[in-house]
Amino acid sequence: MLNYVVRRILVMIPTLLVISFVTFMIIKLPPGDFLSNQIAELRSQGDTAAMEKAEFLRKHYGLDKPFLEQYAAWIGVRPTDQGYSGLIQGDFGWSFEHDLPVKEVVGDRMLMSFILNFSVILFTWLVAFPIGVYAATHQYSWSDHGLTLFGYLGLATPNFLLALVLMYFANVQFGLAVGGIMDASYLGEPWSWAKAGSVLSHLWIPVIVIGTSGTAAMIRRLRANLLDELQKQYVVTARAKGMPAFRLLVKYPLRMSLNPFIADIGNLLPSVISGSAIVSVVLSLQTEGPMLLDALRSQDQYLAGSFLMFLALLTVIGTFISDLLLAVLDPRIRLSGGTQQ
Repeated sequence: MLNYVVRRILVMIPTLLVISFVTFMIIKLPPGDFLSNQIAELRSQGDTAAMEKAEFLRKHYGLDKPFLEQYAAWIGVRPTDQGYSGLIQGDFGWSFEHDLPVKEVVGDRMLMSFILNFSVILFTWLVAFPIGVYAATHQYSWSDHGLTLFGYLGLATPNFLLALVLMYFANVQFGLAVGGIMDASYLGEPWSWAKAGSVLSHLWIPVIVIGTSGTAAMIRRLRANLLDELQKQYVVTARAKGMPAFRLLVKYPLRMSLNPFIADIGNLLPSVISGSAIVSVVLSLQTEGPMLLDALRSQDQYLAGSFLMFLALLTVIGTFISDLLLAVLDPRIRLSGGTQQ
């Protein structure tokens, strides 16, 4: 097991390098960049001082260099004017749009995104798991049909549309302004118990909006997987031998039906973050989603690249965690590639 863990960690390093290269290449595909567009605009306005600063930043970060040299400087294997810096050294570059280091721009928003998306994942599992098990063990009952209808509605309703409907009814019926992840007075303020309480009081609305479709999909999948397991021969045999129903359900079928969910952890972490970007714009959430969209539109390459690499890191770590959990959950899985019999 230890050898497997070490081997997987070593594989993660070249994987992230390849992802970083593809990410940087996609960001650089559109013609020009943020500074070249800004320099052209300043030149037309005759703003010499600002144009000199933009030219300095362009040379400092090597944006006038060939593509491969820019990539090497970004990840930190090529020295810049102030020595080696880059992702490897923990330097994410400069946000040209915000005129600040990327670390300062994404710091608080990244934390807000983590809190929001962790809450969404927790909500999805806590709601979907008991409902899916109940629907599978009460097949074709009225409650099963009702939960099936709920699942279809959740899958068919886009998250941003649900957010718009919720905002409309909250404003028209109750006179409440639904939006934001905290009170505006706490924006930019240091963390305190009052700020944490404000985040918690605002958190439940985006959690329900973002988690609805994922919860509905997980209910349908868990129900289908569990029904398939309940019809297998080993379940019929255990039931015929008099094993209690609850013990039989928990020990074998439920455990086997969880495999697809464990395997999807690698996709669940980044998909929740990327999927909540439009909802964050609609609800005016202070997360990384709206900032990532703005960075991609304005070609703020270091800010956009940092966000995309964060999503890639979540994918790689999530896949690693899911592989380890699958090995613990299902004894039929062999880590040595089938050499053990």
